[in-house]
Amino acid sequence: MTPKALLFDFGGTLDADGVAWKERFSAQFAAEGAAVPPARFDPAFYASCDVLVGAVPADLSLAGVVERVAGGVGQRLGLDLSLARRAGERFLAESEAALAASRALLARLARSYRLGVVSNFYGNLAHVLDEAGFGPFVAAVADSAVVGAMKPDARIFLAALEPLDAAPGEALFVGDSLPRDMAGARALGMPHLLLSPVPGTAPCCPDDRVIRRLAELPGALGGEAAA
Repeated sequence: MTPKALLFDFGGTLDADGVAWKERFSAQFAAEGAAVPPARFDPAFYASCDVLVGAVPADLSLAGVVERVAGGVGQRLGLDLSLARRAGERFLAESEAALAASRALLARLARSYRLGVVSNFYGNLAHVLDEAGFGPFVAAVADSAVVGAMKPDARIFLAALEPLDAAPGEALFVGDSLPRDMAGARALGMPHLLLSPVPGTAPCCPDDRVIRRLAELPGALGGEAAA
Protein backbone atom coordinates (compact mmCIF):
# COMPACT_ATOMS: atom_id res chain seq x y z
CA MET A 1 0.00 0.00 0.00
CA THR A 2 1.26 3.46 -0.87
CA PRO A 3 1.45 5.59 2.31
CA LYS A 4 -0.46 8.85 2.51
CA ALA A 5 1.99 10.28 5.05
CA LEU A 6 5.71 10.13 5.72
CA LEU A 7 7.15 10.70 9.20
CA PHE A 8 10.83 11.44 9.73
CA ASP A 9 13.17 11.44 12.68
CA PHE A 10 15.28 14.61 12.92
CA GLY A 11 18.69 13.99 14.52
CA GLY A 12 20.65 11.43 12.56
CA THR A 13 18.05 11.33 9.79
CA LEU A 14 17.26 14.76 8.36
CA ASP A 15 20.53 16.30 9.56
CA ALA A 16 22.78 13.32 8.74
CA ASP A 17 22.63 10.16 6.70
CA GLY A 18 22.01 7.70 9.50
CA VAL A 19 24.68 8.80 11.98
CA ALA A 20 23.46 9.70 15.47
CA TRP A 21 24.45 12.90 17.27
CA LYS A 22 26.63 11.09 19.81
CA GLU A 23 28.81 9.52 17.15
CA ARG A 24 28.98 12.74 15.15
CA PHE A 25 29.94 14.86 18.16
CA SER A 26 32.56 12.29 19.18
CA ALA A 27 34.05 12.39 15.68
CA GLN A 28 34.19 16.19 15.65
CA PHE A 29 35.89 16.33 19.04
CA ALA A 30 38.39 13.76 17.78
CA ALA A 31 38.99 15.84 14.65
CA GLU A 32 39.91 18.73 16.94
CA GLY A 33 42.45 16.57 18.78
CA ALA A 34 40.28 15.25 21.64
CA ALA A 35 39.71 11.57 20.89
CA VAL A 36 37.84 10.38 23.98
CA PRO A 37 36.89 6.72 24.52
CA PRO A 38 33.13 6.00 24.61
CA ALA A 39 33.26 5.06 28.30
CA ARG A 40 34.07 8.72 29.06
CA PHE A 41 32.51 10.52 26.11
CA ASP A 42 29.06 8.94 26.15
CA PRO A 43 28.07 9.91 29.72
CA ALA A 44 29.30 13.47 29.13
CA PHE A 45 27.29 13.71 25.92
CA TYR A 46 24.07 12.33 27.41
CA ALA A 47 24.31 14.56 30.48
CA SER A 48 24.88 17.61 28.28
CA CYS A 49 21.76 16.78 26.27
CA ASP A 50 19.54 15.84 29.20
CA VAL A 51 19.92 19.19 30.96
CA LEU A 52 18.54 20.96 27.88
CA VAL A 53 15.29 18.99 27.60
CA GLY A 54 12.41 21.38 28.22
CA ALA A 55 14.85 24.00 29.49
CA VAL A 56 15.62 25.95 26.31
CA PRO A 57 13.61 28.78 24.72
CA ALA A 58 11.14 27.64 22.07
CA ASP A 59 12.90 29.91 19.58
CA LEU A 60 16.43 28.65 20.25
CA SER A 61 18.28 27.99 16.99
CA LEU A 62 20.01 24.76 16.05
CA ALA A 63 23.28 26.66 16.43
CA GLY A 64 22.27 27.48 20.00
CA VAL A 65 21.55 23.84 20.80
CA VAL A 66 24.81 22.66 19.29
CA GLU A 67 26.78 25.32 21.17
CA ARG A 68 25.23 24.22 24.47
CA VAL A 69 25.79 20.52 23.85
CA ALA A 70 29.38 20.99 22.70
CA GLY A 71 30.14 23.31 25.60
CA GLY A 72 28.60 20.91 28.08
CA VAL A 73 30.60 17.98 26.74
CA GLY A 74 33.81 19.99 26.82
CA GLN A 75 33.19 21.16 30.37
CA ARG A 76 32.33 17.69 31.66
CA LEU A 77 35.44 16.22 30.04
CA GLY A 78 37.68 19.02 31.28
CA LEU A 79 38.60 20.08 27.75
CA ASP A 80 39.60 23.50 26.50
CA LEU A 81 36.38 25.37 25.74
CA SER A 82 37.75 26.79 22.50
CA LEU A 83 38.28 23.20 21.32
CA ALA A 84 34.69 22.38 22.25
CA ARG A 85 33.50 25.44 20.37
CA ARG A 86 35.37 24.41 17.24
CA ALA A 87 33.98 20.87 17.48
CA GLY A 88 30.48 22.35 17.70
CA GLU A 89 31.10 24.56 14.69
CA ARG A 90 32.22 21.56 12.67
CA PHE A 91 29.14 19.63 13.77
CA LEU A 92 26.85 22.52 12.82
CA ALA A 93 28.39 22.97 9.37
CA GLU A 94 27.93 19.26 8.69
CA SER A 95 24.31 19.45 9.89
CA GLU A 96 23.48 22.49 7.78
CA ALA A 97 24.78 20.82 4.61
CA ALA A 98 22.71 17.71 5.27
CA LEU A 99 19.61 19.76 6.12
CA ALA A 100 19.88 21.64 2.83
CA ALA A 101 19.83 18.34 0.93
CA SER A 102 16.96 17.01 3.07
CA ARG A 103 14.98 20.21 2.54
CA ALA A 104 15.16 19.78 -1.24
CA LEU A 105 14.14 16.13 -0.94
CA LEU A 106 11.17 16.79 1.35
CA ALA A 107 9.97 19.65 -0.84
CA ARG A 108 9.80 17.13 -3.66
CA LEU A 109 8.09 14.45 -1.54
CA ALA A 110 5.52 16.97 -0.29
CA ARG A 111 3.97 16.96 -3.75
CA SER A 112 2.80 13.38 -3.15
CA TYR A 113 2.71 12.85 0.62
CA ARG A 114 1.79 14.59 3.87
CA LEU A 115 4.96 15.07 5.90
CA GLY A 116 5.74 15.16 9.60
CA VAL A 117 8.78 15.09 11.90
CA VAL A 118 8.94 13.12 15.15
CA SER A 119 11.96 13.64 17.39
CA ASN A 120 13.23 13.27 20.92
CA PHE A 121 14.24 16.92 21.17
CA TYR A 122 14.45 19.89 23.53
CA GLY A 123 11.28 21.92 23.02
CA ASN A 124 12.44 24.03 20.05
CA LEU A 125 12.15 21.58 17.15
CA ALA A 126 9.43 23.54 15.35
CA HIS A 127 11.65 26.62 15.32
CA VAL A 128 14.69 24.63 14.17
CA LEU A 129 12.70 23.22 11.26
CA ASP A 130 11.32 26.63 10.30
CA GLU A 131 14.80 28.11 10.52
CA ALA A 132 16.10 25.40 8.17
CA GLY A 133 13.32 26.08 5.65
CA PHE A 134 11.13 23.03 6.25
CA GLY A 135 8.08 24.99 7.40
CA PRO A 136 6.26 25.24 4.05
CA PHE A 137 5.98 21.49 3.57
CA VAL A 138 6.19 19.85 7.01
CA ALA A 139 2.63 19.82 8.33
CA ALA A 140 3.20 18.11 11.69
CA VAL A 141 5.99 18.42 14.27
CA ALA A 142 6.11 16.20 17.36
CA ASP A 143 8.85 17.30 19.77
CA SER A 144 9.15 15.02 22.80
CA ALA A 145 9.67 17.94 25.19
CA VAL A 146 6.42 19.49 23.97
CA VAL A 147 4.38 16.29 23.63
CA GLY A 148 5.54 14.93 26.98
CA ALA A 149 6.50 11.54 25.57
CA MET A 150 9.67 10.22 23.99
CA LYS A 151 10.12 7.66 21.25
CA PRO A 152 9.41 4.75 21.29
CA ASP A 153 6.28 5.81 23.24
CA ALA A 154 3.25 5.59 20.94
CA ARG A 155 1.97 9.00 22.05
CA ILE A 156 4.66 10.95 20.21
CA PHE A 157 3.96 9.16 16.94
CA LEU A 158 0.22 9.65 17.33
CA ALA A 159 0.76 13.36 18.03
CA ALA A 160 2.24 13.70 14.55
CA LEU A 161 -0.29 11.46 12.80
CA GLU A 162 -3.35 13.35 14.06
CA PRO A 163 -2.75 16.64 12.19
CA LEU A 164 -1.85 14.63 9.10
CA ASP A 165 -5.20 12.83 9.30
CA ALA A 166 -3.42 9.50 8.92
CA ALA A 167 -3.73 6.22 10.79
CA PRO A 168 -0.51 4.36 11.72
CA GLY A 169 -1.05 1.91 8.89
CA GLU A 170 -1.33 4.77 6.40
CA ALA A 171 2.08 6.25 7.21
CA LEU A 172 5.72 5.28 6.79
CA PHE A 173 8.31 6.17 9.43
CA VAL A 174 11.89 6.87 8.36
CA GLY A 175 14.57 6.91 11.05
CA ASP A 176 18.05 5.79 12.04
CA SER A 177 17.41 4.17 15.44
CA LEU A 178 16.27 0.59 15.86
CA PRO A 179 15.18 0.90 19.53
CA ARG A 180 13.48 4.29 19.23
CA ASP A 181 12.32 4.76 15.65
CA MET A 182 11.79 1.26 14.30
CA ALA A 183 10.53 -0.33 17.52
CA GLY A 184 8.15 2.56 18.19
CA ALA A 185 6.66 2.44 14.71
CA ARG A 186 6.44 -1.35 14.74
CA ALA A 187 4.49 -1.33 18.01
CA LEU A 188 1.87 0.89 16.36
CA GLY A 189 1.67 -1.23 13.24
CA MET A 190 3.25 1.59 11.22
CA PRO A 191 5.45 0.60 8.27
CA HIS A 192 9.03 1.69 8.86
CA LEU A 193 12.27 2.12 6.93
CA LEU A 194 15.72 2.18 8.50
CA LEU A 195 18.37 4.67 7.43
CA SER A 196 21.86 3.27 8.05
CA PRO A 197 25.11 3.86 6.17
CA VAL A 198 26.66 0.71 7.65
CA PRO A 199 26.74 -2.13 5.10
CA GLY A 200 24.97 -5.25 6.27
CA THR A 201 22.87 -3.51 8.91
CA ALA A 202 19.92 -5.76 9.68
CA PRO A 203 16.42 -4.26 9.77
CA CYS A 204 14.22 -4.68 12.81
CA CYS A 205 11.79 -6.95 10.91
CA PRO A 206 12.65 -9.49 8.19
CA ASP A 207 10.75 -7.74 5.39
CA ASP A 208 11.79 -4.18 6.31
CA ARG A 209 13.79 -2.04 3.94
CA VAL A 210 17.12 -0.38 4.71
CA ILE A 211 18.49 2.62 2.82
CA ARG A 212 22.07 3.86 3.07
CA ARG A 213 21.33 7.51 2.29
CA LEU A 214 18.16 9.57 2.66
CA ALA A 215 18.40 10.39 -1.05
CA GLU A 216 17.50 6.74 -1.73
CA LEU A 217 14.04 7.19 -0.21
CA PRO A 218 12.19 8.18 -3.40
CA GLY A 219 13.45 5.04 -5.12
CA ALA A 220 12.31 2.92 -2.17
CA LEU A 221 8.87 4.53 -2.32
CA GLY A 222 8.53 4.16 -6.08
CA GLY A 223 5.74 5.75 -8.10
CA GLU A 224 5.57 9.53 -8.27
CA ALA A 225 8.27 9.99 -5.63
CA ALA A 226 10.87 8.35 -7.86
CA ALA A 227 10.01 10.55 -10.84
